[in-house]
Amino acid sequence: MSEWKELIQDSQSRWNENAEYWDDYMGEQSNQFHRELIRPYTEKLLNVKEGQTILDIACGNGNFSRRLAELGANVIAIDYSPKMIERAKLRSKEYLNCIDYRVLDATNHGSLIELGKQKFDHAVANMALMDIADITPLMKALQKLLKKNGSFVFSITHPCFQTPHMRKVHEIEDIDGDIHSRNSVQIFNYLSPQPYEAIGIKGQPSPHFMFHRSLSYYFNLSFQNNFVLDGIVEPCFNKEKEPNRFDWYEIPPVIILRFKKL
Repeated sequence: MSEWKELIQDSQSRWNENAEYWDDYMGEQSNQFHRELIRPYTEKLLNVKEGQTILDIACGNGNFSRRLAELGANVIAIDYSPKMIERAKLRSKEYLNCIDYRVLDATNHGSLIELGKQKFDHAVANMALMDIADITPLMKALQKLLKKNGSFVFSITHPCFQTPHMRKVHEIEDIDGDIHSRNSVQIFNYLSPQPYEAIGIKGQPSPHFMFHRSLSYYFNLSFQNNFVLDGIVEPCFNKEKEPNRFDWYEIPPVIILRFKKL
């Protein structure tokens, strides 16, 4: 077995180990990142129409799958963690007539193609591609899975500002008797793709793997598979007051992209 396949299996094993903890934490409404930064802009970029068929990639506990169903879509939702799919089904008993949950590895091109060529109006992946060891099979498959003019919308941790071992900096300065504070980040090793271990939620049973890739990596892989970029959002939190800590104001922690099939 190649080292790459071992890494994929190790990543899957860790997500399965963390699945119940993540589901308990995310609950029905998910976390602040999803509620304020991901969902509203992803919905806008997807522009879901009633009756459309949408592929939800790395669906987790099904939070967004259920939202898509509420918007009138028929959803096939996949995740490579059996425990996460089990939790998603338990939370989605009222939606199982319009959400088809499946355990499926997004690095397996053949399994993806079996979902159905030109079956989907759109595909979406919320905060997931940076957790997938190899996204090349997925991008190749999506070109076949999407209908004409179909789109793929995905959000990731912003690779320009959240590189491996990135440091958050909060500085306080006395300027002529007034206290001023500012936030910044120190980044390292932006250009080189690399795996690293990370903690997404404090207290999770095991660190999970993240896979850093530059923006040009995502862009060029999409272009090579005949997608064109036609939507982009870099959201950050609204600054209501000056906090005495680092927060994501003016520095976007995530980026959301829409690529349309040519």
